[in-house]
Amino acid sequence: MRAYLKQPLAIATLVACLCGLLTLAQPLDQIYWNMRFLFGQQEAPQSIVLVRIDDVDGKTANTLAEDDEVRLLKVLAEQAPEHIFIDRKISDRSSLQLVSELRTLDHKVSLVARFAEPDTLSPQAIDLPGPAVTGGVPVVVSGWLTNFWRYGTNAPYAVKLGDKTFPTLSAAMAGKSGTTESFYRPDFTIDPSTVRTISASQLLLGNVAPGLLTGRIVVVTEARSGPGMRIGYFGHGQVDPLYLDIAGVAGLRSGLALNIEWFPLVLLFAGMALLASRLGTRRLRYPAYVAVGVVTLFGPVLLEQLGIYSNPSASLVAALAYGALRLWAKWRRRMLQTSASGLPNFVALASRPVPTGHDVVVATISRYEEFLATLSQNLHGECARQISRRFSVGCRTNEIFHGDGGHFAWVEPARSAEQQIEHFEGMRALFSAPLLVGGHMFDTNVHFGLDRNYEYDTLTRLNTALVAATEALKNGRTIEQFEANRLANAPWELSLLARIDEGMRNGDIWLAFQPQWDYRELRICGAEALIRWNDPVRGPIRPDEFILQAERAGRIDALTYWVLDQAITAAEDFNTFGPPFQMSINLSAQMVDKPSLVSSIGEIVQRRGIDARLLTVEVTETASVYNRPAAIRNLQQLRTMGFRLSIDDFGTGEASLCYLADLPSDELKLDRRFVSRIVKHERERQIVLSTINLAHALRQTVVAEGIEDLPTFDALRQMGCDVGQGYYIGRPETFEQLRGRYAAMAVDRGSLFGTN
Repeated sequence: MRAYLKQPLAIATLVACLCGLLTLAQPLDQIYWNMRFLFGQQEAPQSIVLVRIDDVDGKTANTLAEDDEVRLLKVLAEQAPEHIFIDRKISDRSSLQLVSELRTLDHKVSLVARFAEPDTLSPQAIDLPGPAVTGGVPVVVSGWLTNFWRYGTNAPYAVKLGDKTFPTLSAAMAGKSGTTESFYRPDFTIDPSTVRTISASQLLLGNVAPGLLTGRIVVVTEARSGPGMRIGYFGHGQVDPLYLDIAGVAGLRSGLALNIEWFPLVLLFAGMALLASRLGTRRLRYPAYVAVGVVTLFGPVLLEQLGIYSNPSASLVAALAYGALRLWAKWRRRMLQTSASGLPNFVALASRPVPTGHDVVVATISRYEEFLATLSQNLHGECARQISRRFSVGCRTNEIFHGDGGHFAWVEPARSAEQQIEHFEGMRALFSAPLLVGGHMFDTNVHFGLDRNYEYDTLTRLNTALVAATEALKNGRTIEQFEANRLANAPWELSLLARIDEGMRNGDIWLAFQPQWDYRELRICGAEALIRWNDPVRGPIRPDEFILQAERAGRIDALTYWVLDQAITAAEDFNTFGPPFQMSINLSAQMVDKPSLVSSIGEIVQRRGIDARLLTVEVTETASVYNRPAAIRNLQQLRTMGFRLSIDDFGTGEASLCYLADLPSDELKLDRRFVSRIVKHERERQIVLSTINLAHALRQTVVAEGIEDLPTFDALRQMGCDVGQGYYIGRPETFEQLRGRYAAMAVDRGSLFGTN
């Protein structure tokens, strides 16, 4: 519990509650509501019209001759208003004619009495009209409760004065009734300048259109501008209290009544801030904190629109305190984000954004820990600083970040691939001269990891550059780059070992077989075993995707040997029908130079007791093989064991004439990019024809891949191709499907297509 109370959010919440309880943050409320009601103003209710007392010349005055007052009441009565409120003092010594006229209007007129001071709703603070004036005329009162700055906040529906209870003016005009213990709030969105006002003198002179006041509430009032006679109105400063009464009418009509004080907003802020702080990534936290700020700032406005009032000061204090504490904590962390060498560490780098179009580079010094082991503790920092200075010269930046284990990082503008290689080779040259630290001399070797995944945050990019630097050191390369697709597939790759083993056990990984057609014997003569994976979660996975991942995860060996074992089972079954059936499998370039390859395959063949001459091993690129001579020796030994060797995708990449000369092969597989164009393109046709003739001259069998239509199939037959493979002959299918077709052909010896 004590640890939680030390958290910025807990401290900010406690400070906010203290301010709310002691009303220490009222200035924030005052500023907030003044700013809020500067905007979103609307017109005053048009059902209320003010008749302002002035003299006949149009000059403002607070007095009117009694005969003019009587005449004004008669003119108002002729307009047939809904109700007339006399909001001005009428003397007890008024003429009998005026009093008689008031009583004649009966329930159509009310007299208004105002309290002398806000917040003082007592009999001593109001001058009620005497019985000589009122008689049967109703009396309403006007009085407001205010805040510290004398801004009106709310008023009761009624006020009890002595043994009588009087309704307040706003409640009377709105036609609402309530007790002395129930309160309403004014609607400060009402713009006082839009209240409809006409001059009493113009009304007496007949200059007001007939019907203007018909059915409306008329308030006969006088100018009030002396000290103590005005009241605060949010967004408009000090105004005539009558405008607050009119805003009260709007508030009553819209239902602005519920006051929830400040505490619920503080709880809302604390809850949202807590959820935002629990989000896992900075990319999610920043928008969440923005949302917290928006809700804290504009939530009271939204609640006010819904008829719920809550002062925002305490929640604003909580937000300001929380932001200040977070900034202080961030500054403190930065003070601690320095390595023992005095250089900024990787935490410091991870805490800042990377500029657009910049790469994150991590350099690793091989045998760095051995350097430190030979140095005294006080020289460790000097060693790191010397290395940092060389990197700083090479990359022309003054900020090099120092991590553990001989890792250094920095950010630099992106370069083209050629420039980047040249740049890093130049930086390696800076380390050709040995380090001299405390009398010790060290030869250094540096490797670089590069991250260009610009869409990710700094910490992710730093980690991927670290992975790339480690791989560069492991593989003996100057530079490695971490590709974006590796990051996206990282969770999949990290669990690939278990997934592949499970897939092979439960049947999610299986073999499809694409048939091969012998042009001379006019029959299916074999098939290529193609691995497939239907993952329960990700669905069908393309072979080039998971095979590449399997190679990176070191699972390609087990996968290849499993394919060989399954292909042997299929080959044994197909060869029970009589004619020889050749089964082809693919061999990864990562395996061809391994010392255990021949023995492992030989053990499987011996255990299964199959004639190796029924199996064809297809190999493609060997350019990526670390030990090419060893790869050639392995392939020669497989051929000696009886395996047929096929050069896959001949004509592309490394599968060229040089490859044909080096590899002891029995078969060439023409790449589909040439085969698919022989019907319409003479150049490709001649290339394929020449390749077939060359292969035959070298006693090689030719297999054409990618046959997808009859013209291509016939053209290859005319050119002397030995074997065809492609969708026209047959798509990859399950063992049961291909076995059924092959068995049917063995019975009737018919054509595969029924037409040839």
